[in-house]
Parts: sequence; C-alpha cells; structure tokens
Amino acid sequence: MTEAAPTIVILTGAGISKESGLDTFRDSDGIWAKVRIEDVATPEAFARNPSRVQEFYNARRAGLKEPGVVPNAAHEALARLERDWPGEVLLVTQNIDDLHERAGSRNLIHMHGELLKVRCEYCEALMTWTESLQTTTPCPHCGRKNGMRPQVVWFGEMPLGMDKIYETLDTCRLFVSIGTSGNVYPAAGFVQHVRYRGVAHSVELNLEPSQGATLFAEAIYGPATEIVPAFVDRILKDGIPEV
Repeated sequence: MTEAAPTIVILTGAGISKESGLDTFRDSDGIWAKVRIEDVATPEAFARNPSRVQEFYNARRAGLKEPGVVPNAAHEALARLERDWPGEVLLVTQNIDDLHERAGSRNLIHMHGELLKVRCEYCEALMTWTESLQTTTPCPHCGRKNGMRPQVVWFGEMPLGMDKIYETLDTCRLFVSIGTSGNVYPAAGFVQHVRYRGVAHSVELNLEPSQGATLFAEAIYGPATEIVPAFVDRILKDGIPEV
C-alpha cells in the first residue's frame, strides 16, 4: 500500500487580505487603532450597545462588496496547494472575510467566525447574511427580534473548530503561518504546539517578523502576493523539507 502524502496545516491572518484592500487589525493604521476592542468586539459591548456593534460589522460586511475587494495571488496559491497536493491541506484562518472561499479553498476552518454569517441567540439558527443587520431584525427561523448577532468570535469567546485544528496539528508534517501578528492566542500558540512534536517543519511567511518569529524553523518576508505563490510552487515541486 502506498503511504499517504503528509498533511499540511496553513494558518492565515489579516496580512494575507491586506493586498486585497481589507484593513488589518494590529498595524499602526489598522482597525484597532481607530476603534476600541472594548466597544465593538466583546459580548459586553454587544450587551451594552448592540446598535453600535451592529453598525461596525455592517460597515465591514459592506466593505466585502466593494468591486476592488477580490482574492489576491496569495489566496489563489493556497487554493492551488489544496487542489494539487496529494495529501490533506487544512487551511485555518483567523480572518472573517470570504476571500479564501472565493479563491477556491474548501478544506477551511474560520476559527474566528465569518462576517457573512449571522446567528440567532434565541433559536441558535445559523444563516448566511449579506445585508445590514439591525438589533430589531427578526430571525427568519423563529421570528423573534433582538437576538440576531454576527457569527464572529469576540474577545472572551471560544474560537471555532479547535478540536479539528489540534487533531490536524498533531499529524501534520508542515505548518505554515501567513500574515499574522503572532500575538493573538490560541492561534499564536500553534507553532509551539507543532514544534513540541519535533516532526513537522514550520515556516513563517509574513511582511515582517511576527512576535513569535523565532519559534519557526524557516522564515520568508515580503508581500504575500509574491512570497506565498513562490512558496507553494516550491512545495509542489520539491515537497516538504526534512526536520
């Protein structure tokens, strides 16, 4: 029996979408430099001022519809890696945009939720949502008002898909972190988790070194649209480096 090709886990952050016209969070001119996390991205903020929180996410949802916001070469390269690599490629993204899906990625976990989905806190219905959402918007499933919220993981809430993520980190032979600051947990701890196993190669692809840059076995810096396609080409041609 032929041995299965090794598994690859890719983690992406806001840096991969920056060249598609979306703001990052932690850059000096990023989203959190313009608005306080405590005002728009916690359960307490939503309880205190739900209208303001809805307005914040309505604006970001509308931004995804801008004509210039499309998948870039980095998104497309990762979709190609999933398609052409003979083993499993799991893409874990901290991003709440839909650019990976639009590029063609399918084996994908949005650990921080999805901007184009909402859920009802009364009946727990989860649904695709592309328009503005108000606090008084009735749930299409149960009809109740004041219960609809973005399907976004706020600070203080548990990220999604963690069992599957750690299960795959435990078996992967290559872990790649792309466009992330390296200071938001639990994602920032993935490289330590992989490094502890001692059998997987780890790579950081970023515009500049992240907070956890020294934990990676390899690092390549530059614009995502340049370095990610080149890295994918290398892996598809030469395979995964030995540890």
